[in-house]
Amino acid sequence: MSQISIKAGIIGGAGYTGGELLRILINHPNVDIVFVHSNSNAGNLISDVHTDLLGDTDLKFASETSQNIDVLFLCVGHGDAKKFLATNLFNPKIKIIDLSQDFRLQKDNGHVLSAEEGPRTFIYGLPELQREEIKQAQNIANPGCFATCIQLALLPLAKKGILNSDVHISATTGSTGAGQSLSQTSHFSWRNNNLSVYKAFGHQHLKEITQSVKQLHNGFKKDINFIPYRGDFARGIMVSAYTEFDGTQEEAEKLYKDFYSSHPFTHVSDKNIDLKQVVNTNKCLVHVEKHGNKLMVLSIIDNLLKGASGQAVQNMNLMFGLDEKAGLNLKPVGF
Repeated sequence: MSQISIKAGIIGGAGYTGGELLRILINHPNVDIVFVHSNSNAGNLISDVHTDLLGDTDLKFASETSQNIDVLFLCVGHGDAKKFLATNLFNPKIKIIDLSQDFRLQKDNGHVLSAEEGPRTFIYGLPELQREEIKQAQNIANPGCFATCIQLALLPLAKKGILNSDVHISATTGSTGAGQSLSQTSHFSWRNNNLSVYKAFGHQHLKEITQSVKQLHNGFKKDINFIPYRGDFARGIMVSAYTEFDGTQEEAEKLYKDFYSSHPFTHVSDKNIDLKQVVNTNKCLVHVEKHGNKLMVLSIIDNLLKGASGQAVQNMNLMFGLDEKAGLNLKPVGF
């Protein structure tokens, strides 16, 4: 396995997800980066844009692409992935991992979530939901950050078929979740020491979450009520969800631990959890608590890693038959 060499190309390497992807792939034992495409930074050193990579790479951003690759990562804006693939034809043997939302809303084709774009079929890339399908996939639709964190909080209940009442979710994300383009609500002076709700009950990731829950829980018809918050920190997502649950605390813990026992990045904690445990890692930590007839589920991830670029590399590892954790043994920042 360690002898496999993967040639990778990146489209849109100057943003937050592109930068995170570069940090992982530069140090990945099985990957050689062939090109990093950027319209706005062509010819510039990558380390001039992602200054933390000074000394790690001499690569420059390219204005051209190459067919001499095994995998192509699309780190472009929502709506731009479809446009790019429509005007840039790549050999169908080249695997594609799209980090935008363009192919995430999919059809349940025999209990496998997939979407079609021309001759390509994109498999929904949440390993804890479709790991075996990802191993056989040619193209992946990488999940959204909120969607990843919330799905990992709900999937064990959906698999058991016991999401029989409405689900109530509050979730807070860091400013990097808004992307690198400056806006009023991502500006430091507005975001610092501040907290706000946005897209209440109507966040775009709700459809993505619902389709996965229905894949496991046939006939699910309850409401998933989602209130997203903008946090005054740079990275990470914390989800708190609750719904009715007839079982005991011990039964809930066993349900979650059994579901995630074979998944190397999702761990169930017996103790309460905090965001610093996962920032700068590809982990998701989950904690469950029974309160009366309600089960509260806490879920935390790094939105740029398990919620984006780290999960994309996890999917790449599965697609090429590598150790799922290759290049992703990252430590949290701690302090």
